[in-house]
Amino acid sequence: MSLRVAALFLASASLLAASPSAAAPENRCGWIQNPTPGNNWLDDRDGTWIITTQGMDDEPLGMENFPDISTGDYVAVNGNYGYTCGCITAETTREIDRQSSASGKITAVYSVKLLPLNKCLADRKLPKPE
Repeated sequence: MSLRVAALFLASASLLAASPSAAAPENRCGWIQNPTPGNNWLDDRDGTWIITTQGMDDEPLGMENFPDISTGDYVAVNGNYGYTCGCITAETTREIDRQSSASGKITAVYSVKLLPLNKCLADRKLPKPE
């Protein structure tokens, strides 16, 4: 291998090593809310994590892992829509937007575990569900 090719290879490898890696899955627990069709988010200790919005073009990967939240301990507030308590293992992106209360978006859903409402009600660091 020539010296020039070796230098290019090392430079490329350095750039790859310095580039950010894919987001690691996080476990986020709190109020999973579905107040109207197509709108889902999670309110946890850190803020609000948008899962889907009505008319959204870029639905998170793995939405087939997202259960019908009304099958567990659930509060209906708008016909068949409402909220529950749960944990979502997901990839997220953080968004800095002073105009919005959103902390970020969920970009991939790996698993969802529905919990009893008492679990979230007992957590004083969680905001009240809407």
